[in-house]
Amino acid sequence: MNQAQRDEMFRRWQAQNPEPKTELEYRTPFELLVAVSLSAQSTDVGVNKVTRKLFAVANTPAAILALGEQRLKTHLQSLGLFNNKTRNLLACCQQLLSEHNGQVPQSREELEQLPGVGRKTANVILNCAFGQPTMAVDTHIFRVANRTGLARGKTPLAVEKLLLKRIAPRYLQHAHHWLILHGRYTCKARSPNCAECIIRDLCEYRAKTA
Repeated sequence: MNQAQRDEMFRRWQAQNPEPKTELEYRTPFELLVAVSLSAQSTDVGVNKVTRKLFAVANTPAAILALGEQRLKTHLQSLGLFNNKTRNLLACCQQLLSEHNGQVPQSREELEQLPGVGRKTANVILNCAFGQPTMAVDTHIFRVANRTGLARGKTPLAVEKLLLKRIAPRYLQHAHHWLILHGRYTCKARSPNCAECIIRDLCEYRAKTA
């Protein structure tokens, strides 16, 4: 796949959806940090159901800490790994208060030092909350990048680096969302909907469905 083909892929996604957004519901950088941290092994729909109720009673680090472990766990118990998520979220809130005056930091290095926050989560925060052109490679992006030939790699980090190198700067701000949405609704893991794919003619996936 050459650069002209890659540019055409993103041109079509942009034409179809000029301003893509995350499907996680949030109003502040901290709410986004909480939502993304809770999304591991959980759907966005499931996380949104939890955070609607949680944020109604606690949507700052201090308020989350004031809930205490047992009350917070009650809010999170419908999510996978809720015990670990409860502990990590409390520890994250404590660190935000003690080291960042309760504010979400705007650098990857500081974000990745927060409990429960890895590179992917940090990239989502930087992109969605602070407008930085980062690439958070989740399972959908990893699949789409490898299937289409856009950026083939054996690890999420390898794919991330290739995508940042190959995607034209004018598309990079929204590229993360276009790729996720394409993987979630069209280029699905078990049954890709190739017949209705807007980049079908550009894609290098050998097992395209009819």
